[in-house]
Amino acid sequence: MSEHANTARWYVVHTYSGYENKVKTNLEKIIENRGISHLITDVKIPVELTTETNTSGVTKEVESKVYPSYVFVKMVMTDETWHIVMTITGATGFVGPGSRPVPLTDKEVEKLGVEAEAKTTTTTAFKVGDTVSIKSGPMTGFIGTISEISPDLKKVTVNASVFGHQTPVELDITSIAAENN
Repeated sequence: MSEHANTARWYVVHTYSGYENKVKTNLEKIIENRGISHLITDVKIPVELTTETNTSGVTKEVESKVYPSYVFVKMVMTDETWHIVMTITGATGFVGPGSRPVPLTDKEVEKLGVEAEAKTTTTTAFKVGDTVSIKSGPMTGFIGTISEISPDLKKVTVNASVFGHQTPVELDITSIAAENN
């Protein structure tokens, strides 16, 4: 027997499109019900959180799968664990050549971000030069032009026309909305 025979390794399971969460949930229930958390130690679907701000200034977090149609399972490969994974509704099989799955190498686990926390990115529909109205704070109702957007996309500098003078105002991106011309 090899030295890794009783060591949990990461395997990639292919699923039907849109079944990733169902496969993960069903597998976690089976692990709990059968008391086999020592054999199947983790189930992950790598996701990326994106914060989007639309032109109305509404911010929402959107979660998207980094590898659609794949679930990562950390397990000790036995006939029992192989059979459990293969019979989950929505799972189509392990990734790997031949009839037996191949575990990911440590380098692949790191490169694929399997054990990393969800990565967060931010997007905004606003761009420098857009005309916007200020919808909250002491400048509510003023109109201006975006002159700068912070690198983290959370703050904007708006040149607002105050008594005929252009006044730069730093605002939270959620406190502006696109001005309808």
